[in-house]
Amino acid sequence: MIYRFIIISDEVDNFMREIQIDADATFLEFHKAIQKSCGYEDGEMTSFTICENGWEKCQEITLEEMDTESDQDSYVMADTHIEDLIEEEKQHLIYTFDPLADRCFFIELAEIITGKSLKTPKVSRQMGDAPQQTLDFDELMARNPIDTSSDFDDDDMFGDGIDDEEIGLEGLEISDGNPYE
Repeated sequence: MIYRFIIISDEVDNFMREIQIDADATFLEFHKAIQKSCGYEDGEMTSFTICENGWEKCQEITLEEMDTESDQDSYVMADTHIEDLIEEEKQHLIYTFDPLADRCFFIELAEIITGKSLKTPKVSRQMGDAPQQTLDFDELMARNPIDTSSDFDDDDMFGDGIDDEEIGLEGLEISDGNPYE
């Protein structure tokens, strides 16, 4: 069975990739096909997120094992087959290719082609140039400026100072010597 995915970007209007991949392929193979189709270098911490009810994030598939102590199952790209988590046409995924700037592609399973298989993924259509793989610091700050205009006053956080009479030190052993001797 072959899955035909459509990949778009909210950053570049005319960007589109159509990738066909065997349903039995792993998410790692899909990741590599996306990277190659965009001319990206491997090395960034990328992830897929399975979405439900439109684009509501549900299950993440990471490039590397993440030590999470959550109740949710942990999926790694190399060990997870696409057909294990994607089962129906129009299902959505998000592929995060620049996690520091939270930049991603939106993916839809456009078609399931039964009775056929592919040994390697193939790009069946492509339009436009892919967005830059990562942003440098200046571009990142321009997209997400830090709000330095605050009405917050240091006195709001620390009060008017510390009143020595409010602190009760009775019963505490305080010495001027080295406690590790």
